[in-house]
Amino acid sequence: MGEEPPSGTEREARGSAAFFDLDRTLMAGSSGLHWARAARSSGLVSRRKMAHYAWRNVKFRLRGSTDEETDAVRAEVARMLEGVRVRDLQRLAPKVLAGVLPRLYPQMLDVAYAHQDEGRRVFIVTAASQDLASIIARIVGFDGALGARYEVVDGVYTGRDAGIFTYRDGKPLAMRELAEAEGIDLGSSWAYSDSESDLPMLRAVGHPVVVNPDPELARVAREEGWEVMRFEQLGRRLKAAAAFGAAALVGSAGGVGVRRGRVRRAVPPPPAPTTLGRLASSTRTRRRPR
Repeated sequence: MGEEPPSGTEREARGSAAFFDLDRTLMAGSSGLHWARAARSSGLVSRRKMAHYAWRNVKFRLRGSTDEETDAVRAEVARMLEGVRVRDLQRLAPKVLAGVLPRLYPQMLDVAYAHQDEGRRVFIVTAASQDLASIIARIVGFDGALGARYEVVDGVYTGRDAGIFTYRDGKPLAMRELAEAEGIDLGSSWAYSDSESDLPMLRAVGHPVVVNPDPELARVAREEGWEVMRFEQLGRRLKAAAAFGAAALVGSAGGVGVRRGRVRRAVPPPPAPTTLGRLASSTRTRRRPR
């Protein structure tokens, strides 16, 4: 007996794909930070720049990126790459991956693999470099990647772009090129991203899903009725830490007030402790269970 012909749903899945943004969607934070760390260890990035990238990564995890920040990073990368041998950058890959791979969200990998099991091809679409995106895609078992390409002459980077810059409107352009070459129907495809800048990418497919969205994308998702996935923890942790710090400050201020009150009462003989005083003293020394 021959195999049963695929159902209509299976045929649709085989002609579609799922596209995943990388930073803050497939992974926590920015892949660029781990690239910068590897570059720092090789002398391509100064310590001051490294501190700047680390702070930028914290802000990125909290609220996403802006066009201005992305343009600034793009210009910095171009300056950094100019005159660097491709071979030297390729040798950074193990260090970069050592930082990136543990930051991948297991939830998103499960989603991607579910798409593959249904017959869809799965791709990373990112403003990070094509080389990095391709390596990550290959390691995690995706079908390919679309990333930023930089011109190479005689094995050395020139610092100039080579092709579409895969950011904002550039992402759907690259996706359409891939779709035409691979016979992918974008209308029945899926896309996942965290950022307002990826609205063109999300609107290029029939099934957009937002992941850890920035405020503007969250607003659009509510208006459009799009599915929302949330599991980024840094913002929640910082809010909890801020609340704890505020409580500690209030408690510290109260303790200072009590100590000052004791100093003022030190001149006359102290009154006999009252029931309320004993209760307050007991409350201060009792620790709340954790």
